[in-house]
Order: sequence, then structure tokens, then C-alpha cells
Amino acid sequence: MKVQHKIALIGVAAAAVAGFVYSQIHIHEQNRREIKEVARELALTWKDQLHLNEEQTRLLEDSIIEYTIKKNEIINSSLGTNQQINKLKSIQKNEYRTLQKFLGEDQFENYVYLNKQLTRKS
Repeated sequence: MKVQHKIALIGVAAAAVAGFVYSQIHIHEQNRREIKEVARELALTWKDQLHLNEEQTRLLEDSIIEYTIKKNEIINSSLGTNQQINKLKSIQKNEYRTLQKFLGEDQFENYVYLNKQLTRKS
């Protein structure tokens, strides 16, 4: 094979890899934007339900984003169902600990109660 052909082949392979990497970054960013939009809407809904101040609403939105990403990673993993359930329970415990740091006791209890009501309806 001539040197020119090798260079052309390497160039085509590099372009294909670059295209793949770009598409993965684009898809990841698009998913992240969607999660941020949903998290903002949820945080505003909880703001009304729990009478949160602006700081609490911002912290809740950040928490929703963080834990949604973690939960999605577990759900999309190749772990078995029981392992996924155990990991999701662990994540939820951590999420509740985080929420307790910035929600008042009554706010947190209402959050847990309303959240359970919503999941039962689903």
C-alpha cells in the first residue's frame, strides 16, 4: 500500500472517530439540558407545595439533577434487577440525607409524604 493511501485511510478513520465523539458529546449535552429543564420545573412545583425560599429551591433543583443522573446510570447499567434496586435504595437514602440538610423538618416530611403519594399513583 502506498504512503498516500495509508495517510488517506488514517485521515478517514480519524474523521470517523471525531464524528462519533462529537455525536456522543452532543447527545450527552442534549440529555443534560433536558434533565435541567425538568429539574427546574419540578423544583418550582415543590417550591409551591413546600413553601421553599429561593435558596432551598436552587438547592433542590441541583439535588434533582444530581440524583436523576445517578439513578439513570444505575437503570441503564447492566446490573441485575436486584442489584439495581439495592443501589437505587441506597441512592434514595443519600438523596433524603441531602434534602434534610436544607429543608425544614416539616418541609422534608411533606416532601416524603407527597412523593410517596405520587409514586403510588404511577
